[in-house]
Amino acid sequence: MFLFVTGNEKNYILSSEQAFNKYSDMVWRLALSKTASRDNADDILQDVFMKYVHKNPKFYDEEHLKAWLLRVTINCANSFLRSPWEKKTGALDDNDFYTEMKEESQVYYEVLKLPQKYKTAIHLHYYEGYSVNEIASICKTKPATVKTWLFRGREILKQTLKGEGF
Repeated sequence: MFLFVTGNEKNYILSSEQAFNKYSDMVWRLALSKTASRDNADDILQDVFMKYVHKNPKFYDEEHLKAWLLRVTINCANSFLRSPWEKKTGALDDNDFYTEMKEESQVYYEVLKLPQKYKTAIHLHYYEGYSVNEIASICKTKPATVKTWLFRGREILKQTLKGEGF
């Protein structure tokens, strides 16, 4: 990894192998939370890093790189979910994918059932540690919208988990 700082230039350089080793888990978890399928998450992970290799983007710093990877992951997952193939076949029942998640819990299982916008906001905020403003930037929306998504997602989770003894 090399970092040359000279003003506002984009000089943060990370090889594709280094980027993959450092961020593949984060990208895969987000793709999994969006698609609820290990195989689709693997495909999206591959697409994201192929874009990284082909575009060879330059970044200001590490946070800029992470934001770019998250944005590309969200875009790839959304494109996949809108694809005619996915609409026609639908998601396969992939019950055992939960065992591969670090966040093995009933709560995370319920997060995956949330509507897409709430699921993305909650995943980025609670599982990846992003602030409301950072999520707004990544999702290209206003911070107030992200706060609403987080509030509504938490309310749905409260109602769902309340009946299950949480």
